[in-house]
Amino acid sequence: MSVDTVLPPATTTGAAALDRLLRPRSVAIVGASEKPGALGNSVLSNLLRNGFAGDIHLINPKRAQIEGRPCLPSVAALPDNVDCAVLAIPRAAVLETIWSLAERGVGSAIIFSAGFAEGGEEGVAEQRAIGRIAAASGMVIEGPNCLGMTNFIDRIPLTFVETLATPLGTRDGIGVVSQSGAMACVLCTTLASRDLGLSFSISTGNEAASGVEDYVEYLIDDPQTRVIAMIVEQFRKPQRFLAAARRARAQGKTIVLLHPGKSSAARESAATHTGAMAGDYQLLRLKVERAGVVFAETLEELGDIAEIALRCPTIPAGGPAVLGESGAFKALTLDLCEALGLDLPVVDDANAPALRAALPEFVGVSNPLDLTAQGLVDPDLYYRTLAAVFDDDRFGSVLAGIIQTDPVTVGIKLPPILRAVRELVPGKPVILAGLDEGAQVGPQFVGELRALGIPYFPSTERALRALQRLNALARRDFQASDAAPLPAPGLPDGEAVIPEYRAKQILAPLGIAFPQGVICTSVEAAVDAATALGFPVVIKAQSPSLSHKSDAGGVILNLADADAVRAGWDRLHANVAAYDTAMVLDGVLVEAMGARGTELIIGAKNDPEWGPVILVGFGGVTAEILQDVRLLPPDLPHAAIVRELGLLKSAAILHGFRGSPALDVDAVAQMVATLGRIMLAEPGIREIDLNPVMVYPCGQGVVALDALMVMAEQQP
Repeated sequence: MSVDTVLPPATTTGAAALDRLLRPRSVAIVGASEKPGALGNSVLSNLLRNGFAGDIHLINPKRAQIEGRPCLPSVAALPDNVDCAVLAIPRAAVLETIWSLAERGVGSAIIFSAGFAEGGEEGVAEQRAIGRIAAASGMVIEGPNCLGMTNFIDRIPLTFVETLATPLGTRDGIGVVSQSGAMACVLCTTLASRDLGLSFSISTGNEAASGVEDYVEYLIDDPQTRVIAMIVEQFRKPQRFLAAARRARAQGKTIVLLHPGKSSAARESAATHTGAMAGDYQLLRLKVERAGVVFAETLEELGDIAEIALRCPTIPAGGPAVLGESGAFKALTLDLCEALGLDLPVVDDANAPALRAALPEFVGVSNPLDLTAQGLVDPDLYYRTLAAVFDDDRFGSVLAGIIQTDPVTVGIKLPPILRAVRELVPGKPVILAGLDEGAQVGPQFVGELRALGIPYFPSTERALRALQRLNALARRDFQASDAAPLPAPGLPDGEAVIPEYRAKQILAPLGIAFPQGVICTSVEAAVDAATALGFPVVIKAQSPSLSHKSDAGGVILNLADADAVRAGWDRLHANVAAYDTAMVLDGVLVEAMGARGTELIIGAKNDPEWGPVILVGFGGVTAEILQDVRLLPPDLPHAAIVRELGLLKSAAILHGFRGSPALDVDAVAQMVATLGRIMLAEPGIREIDLNPVMVYPCGQGVVALDALMVMAEQQP
């Protein structure tokens, strides 16, 4: 057998090919077994338990039949046009079996076996061979090292996990796509326990021949999938996923992502300051959120966000009205919302007359609202209050934080809340959360809440966290700048690091401001340049091998006259020679000393998978310690860049802190925008580092004192 042998070409592509995996009409179980608990037996039991109406072909050369069903001796005995084969066999037999399935024209395969890419060089080679067979034959392969998939719409569980697929019926559902099979099972169990409809659950495993991008694209086009919940450790085709996410947003579908692993230690650190500060996790998050994805921090959050997105009629853009029954709860909610960055619309007796009229005189209008215990003696208070906030467009959603205590209390409070939603039909999400988890709330109440589209949470904290994520999505500005990309003439070919003087020669004509300077190769030329520029000056060693000049003593500041330049020249060369005796300099850059200003760092990184990103923040020696930086898409409009600058931790410095003048934020934003346009035009630039950048009072602009460019490695 040779995996390089030409196989019959595929007859189906795209969704039609995935249909054979996700909506199969015939299934073969390779490694069928009569032993309870065996993987092949579990798959068969799942199909029978869920009433699979298609053909089932069992393959086991050692059995004539299993559970009264005939067994075939090999894959070669399969009939034509089998849609899906499930491989419940050891790893050693997988490659040969996949080859045989491809020869028989089987449409798809699910590989449970582990030990491939995660099992050493031999496993890696076999996984690559599986991918080549799939590409040559057009067979869709899920896995290896996966738990399979469940189609809840048609009740087809092709997994060894015991499954009773609750039919989705006519409801909208949540599609689960996860590289981790175990976490997919956990999430599905969580969602099903809340009576949330599921459309598909797909475990992609090692992704030898199909990945999360394929299944997300499929689910976007599935009419019954309205929310896609994902658990992904690595996107193998980031640009394809971003395009799919943008398409999902355009179609009104919500993607919620949990991305385990925030560390960038597994990947090579970037060469410049900017790259090191723009970590992989932050870059991924920026890109997927820009495409319209909601980011979940925990598995619990993933389920909570997905529930609100599925049950509620709209994604709330405005902040919530929070109804409570305790002054302490009110204070706790204010604390939490401030920490989360969840804005609560401010209302009072004067600006909310309908709410004022609904409340007892001793209850002041506020948000959060403390209804006190009055609802126990006047249950209609809940109805009146909800009616008032439903009609107030300042509120994007309503969260009722109810003290439940006991069945009698629940029986007093919940009926008027349910009646308000049922009769008034609010056009905004309504969420109910208990303050006392563990209180007895009758299942009939929970069932009616969910039937009315009201998520029920055991804690207000969870509800507020999920609301904040969705609120941020609804308020996100997806507008891109209409400024054209800005090509950078004069970029060298095949040179990794472009030293400062050449970087400035390239960037200055494009609108990046630098101090006046001259590159010199002799001390007398340096003296002449300094005299022409005007003292004091700075001299800086220039070499592609010297990315961080200060580390080598290659920067001499405040040279006040010609003699100081000569002495500085000697000292600079001695420092560099002591640092690296083999170092050869292109020359020495002589520049006029710039005026002191507030120090920023502005940089750009072109990730080979995710594309360009801009970093801006406060610089100086504390930059890496405080990490007071923002990552920005390269295509943000000017006004959006200004807003992002206002979100820096030390943003007050930009606007005049303790009597100091307000700084030229518009000029900073213009430099950021220019850098973004350059990166969009020049994918061959890996990084640009402008550090430090001095920003001056309003109207006086910005100047980048240093510059470094790194080109991407040339592909052979």
